[in-house]
Amino acid sequence: MSTTGFRLSEAMEPRIMVVDGSKVVRKMIEGVLRQQLPNLQIVGCETGAEAKAALMTGAFALVTMALRLPDMDGLDLARHLREHTPQAYIPIIVVSGDVQERLESRSFNDDVTDYFDKALGFGALAAFIKGYVAPEAEPGGEVLYVEDSRVVAVATRRMLEKHGLSVIHATGVEDAIAHLETMKAQGRVPGPDVVLTDVYLKGELTGKDLVNSIRNVFKYPKGLLPVLVMTGDANPANQTDLLRAGANDLVQKPIEERLLVTKLLFQLRVGRLMRAKLARK
Repeated sequence: MSTTGFRLSEAMEPRIMVVDGSKVVRKMIEGVLRQQLPNLQIVGCETGAEAKAALMTGAFALVTMALRLPDMDGLDLARHLREHTPQAYIPIIVVSGDVQERLESRSFNDDVTDYFDKALGFGALAAFIKGYVAPEAEPGGEVLYVEDSRVVAVATRRMLEKHGLSVIHATGVEDAIAHLETMKAQGRVPGPDVVLTDVYLKGELTGKDLVNSIRNVFKYPKGLLPVLVMTGDANPANQTDLLRAGANDLVQKPIEERLLVTKLLFQLRVGRLMRAKLARK
């Protein structure tokens, strides 16, 4: 999936469109967005027809949409937006309760920029959207980054550190597992805030093996230690295997900085939220 190079003028208040057949859902999304971004202009649309008309009134920073609308499928609306509106590269975020199933079945298409699972809650949705509209650094966030290419690793590390992230670089899965074992022995569970790994690495183990180890050996669930996998493999079956193994999300190569950082910061925030909930129990 690709995202956009669209940038708002500093003088322009961002406009976001929320397309959902439920008035209650639209109001809930609007409420949490205003808490995160008080200057936001929000245009709510009940139907695809309303959204089509609104999209011609001026620039939007982002569109969120449900998959099931009263008059059309959300993916059909996304396709229409790409083909018939001045903002062909606007970020389109699908908000759905069956994201995992659709990811595994590869039923999303390239018209969709990203997707959000309703099960994470509307507060997390606001933080997710803020990552696109008004991205900010996440101070103190620690990333365990697994990449065997020195050139790629140096470039990606600089990219992440530029956004306020601390990076622990492992050249292979074996090194990454050793680091997690050390953190566990020191009582620092799980250690990093998030894991970012390539799939194909030097050595006997792959990125999928690392995901399996995190989920089934260390027993760290997705909320405790999110794993973001970078892959150049466009095979839907292989992508589905990574998600079923326990990857929180995938990023397609070639890597686009804004998309990678947005996804990484979002998984970092969700992980912190889930760990805080576990600590209160």
